[in-house]
Amino acid sequence: MTNKVDVRALASLARLEVHDDELAKLEKEIPDILKFVETIQKISGGEATPSPKLINVMRADENPHEGGIYTEALIKAAPASTDNRIVVKQVLTRKRA
Repeated sequence: MTNKVDVRALASLARLEVHDDELAKLEKEIPDILKFVETIQKISGGEATPSPKLINVMRADENPHEGGIYTEALIKAAPASTDNRIVVKQVLTRKRA
């Protein structure tokens, strides 16, 4: 493995803007990073281990509470409310056509 890495060419391929002061730093760091990756690949055999099969686990809602039993407590705890609704600061606006 060669120690010289053309960081400017890599940055160009990745469409990244790299300033001259960053180039010098990266030219020193990238070979060490590549050596580390090479070490990891040797240890793991170079192949990624397959991830376990992911599944969604659903359970029955065995103890549902009746709707609205917490509404009054939530409304009382809110800093501001109107017509049994919590008032919040508007963060989104609609663009009018």
